[in-house]
Amino acid sequence: MAEGGLRGRLARLLAGWDEALRVGQEAAVRRELEEADDLFLLLCFSESFGLPNPASWHTLELYPLMLEEFHEWHRRMGQERSPLDHLRCC
Repeated sequence: MAEGGLRGRLARLLAGWDEALRVGQEAAVRRELEEADDLFLLLCFSESFGLPNPASWHTLELYPLMLEEFHEWHRRMGQERSPLDHLRCC
């Protein structure tokens, strides 16, 4: 029983330590994740923007899945409508 109590206290201590390390970092982590998503979307749709895509064969399969996220991306970039005529998401 003493070992279970020690494990519980240790788990609470580690959870508290983890939360103390995260304080004030949520915004920075969220921003980095958004930047990584933006870069990934640009890579997936780069040929549509007239940029050569070195991974076009691999990203071709992702187009149907990425169309939903494309709308959120161009809105976040400050564009009311899709910048691409052949991708109508609005």
